[in-house]
Amino acid sequence: MLPIAARAELIETPPPPAADWLVAGGKPKYRLDAIAKVTGGKTFARDYRARDLEGWPKEQSHAFMLHATRTDRVFDGVDLALLEPDLKPDRLVLHEDLVADGVTIPVPGFYGDVFLVPKGQTARLLGQPVAMLIYHDFARFDLAKRTLRFSDNVVRYGGAGPSTTPANYGAARYVRIDGGTPDAPDRFSALKDTVIWTGFKGDDPQWPAAGDGDASARGMTAAAEIQNEIAAAGDDMLVLKRSYFSQSIDASAMEADNGNVWYDAKTGVLHAMVATQSPYEVAEVAAVMVSKSKFPLKSVDLKVGYTVGYGTKDHAIFPFYCVLAGLYGDGRPVRLANDRYEQFQTALKRHAFWMDNVMLIDRKTGQFRAMTGTYRNNGGGRENFSTSVGTVGATAAQSIYYLPKSDFSAAILASRAVDAGSMRGYGTLQTMSATEMMVDEAAELLGLDPIEFRRRNALKSGMKNTQGAIPSGAMRHEEILNKAAQHPIWSQRNARKAEFEAANPGKRYGVGYGHVHKDYGTGAESALASLEFDAKGHLKFSHVAHEIGTGATTSQTVMVGAILGKLPDETEFGKVRWPNMPLEATDQPYTMSQEDEDRHKLNPRWTPTFTSPMSASNSVYYLGHATREAANVLIELAVWPAARSIWSRGIGGGQMAPEVVRREDLRVADGTITAAAMQPLSFAEIAAEAHRLGLVTGVTVHTFNRWQWAEAEFDLDEAGHQRFAIDALAVKYGDAATPERKALMTADGWRFVDRASVSYPPTQRNNAGVTYYAPMATLVELVVDLGSGDVKLLSHHSIIECGTQVVPELVSGQIQGGLAMGIGHALKEYLPLYEDGPGDGTWNWNRYELPTAKDVAVWSQTAEVLPPLSDSDPPKGMAEVVMIAVVPAIVNAITHAIGKRFYELPVTSDKIREALA
Repeated sequence: MLPIAARAELIETPPPPAADWLVAGGKPKYRLDAIAKVTGGKTFARDYRARDLEGWPKEQSHAFMLHATRTDRVFDGVDLALLEPDLKPDRLVLHEDLVADGVTIPVPGFYGDVFLVPKGQTARLLGQPVAMLIYHDFARFDLAKRTLRFSDNVVRYGGAGPSTTPANYGAARYVRIDGGTPDAPDRFSALKDTVIWTGFKGDDPQWPAAGDGDASARGMTAAAEIQNEIAAAGDDMLVLKRSYFSQSIDASAMEADNGNVWYDAKTGVLHAMVATQSPYEVAEVAAVMVSKSKFPLKSVDLKVGYTVGYGTKDHAIFPFYCVLAGLYGDGRPVRLANDRYEQFQTALKRHAFWMDNVMLIDRKTGQFRAMTGTYRNNGGGRENFSTSVGTVGATAAQSIYYLPKSDFSAAILASRAVDAGSMRGYGTLQTMSATEMMVDEAAELLGLDPIEFRRRNALKSGMKNTQGAIPSGAMRHEEILNKAAQHPIWSQRNARKAEFEAANPGKRYGVGYGHVHKDYGTGAESALASLEFDAKGHLKFSHVAHEIGTGATTSQTVMVGAILGKLPDETEFGKVRWPNMPLEATDQPYTMSQEDEDRHKLNPRWTPTFTSPMSASNSVYYLGHATREAANVLIELAVWPAARSIWSRGIGGGQMAPEVVRREDLRVADGTITAAAMQPLSFAEIAAEAHRLGLVTGVTVHTFNRWQWAEAEFDLDEAGHQRFAIDALAVKYGDAATPERKALMTADGWRFVDRASVSYPPTQRNNAGVTYYAPMATLVELVVDLGSGDVKLLSHHSIIECGTQVVPELVSGQIQGGLAMGIGHALKEYLPLYEDGPGDGTWNWNRYELPTAKDVAVWSQTAEVLPPLSDSDPPKGMAEVVMIAVVPAIVNAITHAIGKRFYELPVTSDKIREALA
């Protein structure tokens, strides 16, 4: 996996569940990790200390950091005079120590240019660490940290200095003009032609000139055509222009950032236990940052605990501060763990967005003719995923609508604010909420029912998105709209409003609707999964997926059982080391040219990227694809031939001979394998036969998706030429395999099968932006108190389509949790960006208001999930979409209640009182 040896494992693989785990139909009664959690087992990374980790020293050291709270004056050192002599740190680490020791910032730009502020320079961002203090015992650490907290005299500043905040991060533009009808080839689109990228002059993107030259010039010509059509619009057109703002917020994950690292200088091993959604990246980058330092490094031993982060623990810088702590721990394990003040000060935030939209709508038909959007998001003082968040927000701005012409641009700005990253929603919450609020206003101006207006413009199956790509599968928006229109919250809204307000003077009743769809995945998703069984049918399942609270370990396990009729007896999640998959990954899936990829893929062991983090709602579909493919490959190479062998025993070809039995007839029924009228077989019977015949008894697969699945062909002896939706395969043979076949198992006891050919989606697919969507609509009924401006939700009803539900209870949990997050974003949560914001280190939940049960209509909320189209309908990643539709639904409901529109979030009671004044 890495240029140096690495070893990784999930520190807490869920224990085997009790016998009552499954209910009728093979569905789980509780989560796979439930017993460990409710009985106090150590599961989360934050639970662990050195004494809990096998092979680690038992003495635990602790560290904390001091932070810069201003960026206008140069850092002039730290003053620890407040500490008594016995409270001085055992080790003080400054920027100059890192330079002297050759420790470098990983991935410059993405993570900034320095870990700690250099003396004589200004901080790049508010809250940037300036020093790390390490203590070899907890008592002194705790007292010293409490002594220094909130003191203005510890971090010393000199005179004014030049800004070191980086330059703005990037700007992109997505322009599309269709060919006259949705089915006709586009005249211009990002997928067909290009995404337009540019730089800045100040804070303004400098777009290329229009013309007939290269693709970017032609794109600007198309953009000018759209602008001219809007400018020339007559009375038969509605031209609606509005500006919106969506605030910065904190994810408020209950597990704050943390890690525990032990550098063993004697062995050159860096042992790490960190909370992360991206373990592969942490292991890889930790090796890079230490590789040229004075600290000899032979291997990285990464352990991964459960975590939760809503995206903010994906490619975050915090784990690398934990590595720094370990390097300077004098051979002791060092724990660096944010408390809640520090979490507010340093954790990745949701991006603030400024959005300027224009809609051109035909008054007669009530259909969109064009839409433009100019979006700016504030990425703070480190780039992180800000550029990607900005562009994803722009591509999502169309929401659920078909737009014949569109021009969406994103400008991703740097600032001295706390850095923002891949928080749940990833830019789409901001832009789609604005679109949905604008759609309601347009419907009012056109005199149309808001749901009817949406119905006239909804994206239908086979239509293109604003990048010119056709989304995967059926678009079921009309079905959702019809259900919403018939729901009592909507159909009775006017009667209920009159009745409620007559009975409640001083209060106003309102109903609102929001309808969005959210892409899932990144356009460069990859995963590994492995299944193997012994002659007694003991089934082991290994996967890169690890638990971040979504129930991924449970759902992946259930998927195996649904295909094989047998749940794994042994599971290993969060697996990072795969010696049976000796792949060569360039990990440049977004920037590689088609020519370079064509050259690379001649190597049968090359792949665009090794594995994905736990993010982007990717577990059930993308990581689950690896699970499903591993199980299906095992069916092809082991289960089907073994079952066929059993059914063919005896004179005249056995029980199978009189019937026509095809591979597609194979079924799982009541935990057994059958086909047509054949005798149902237990998995143990099939396993014994597969080993007796020396068939494949283990498979490991690697998958890759670029808004389309990679496929490869493999020559597999008597199994022949096989094509699977994977790009790499390793197999293990059964006990009775020939010596020649067993001799092939040289990759950690497996045979890595060089593919005969591979088909990767063309790199141009990157310009598709997205092709996989999960839709959700939410109806909200609420009351506004005219005196206080307070908003109370009475109830809300959501309608979601997520394909086949693997574990419906997990879907329900995601819906409920996501709705609470959306309600908080709409009504309560807010962080100032600059000096009065979280970078000053004084923010906690006493100042930052989260919604509680009384705020989210917890006892009156309802939801329905559309049934899958068929039993082959795959599950969809839906953990992000669940929080978005409720945001515009609330704002639209407030408008229905009091007749006032709001364009900035959150809509607080103060803003409502001001609007009513």
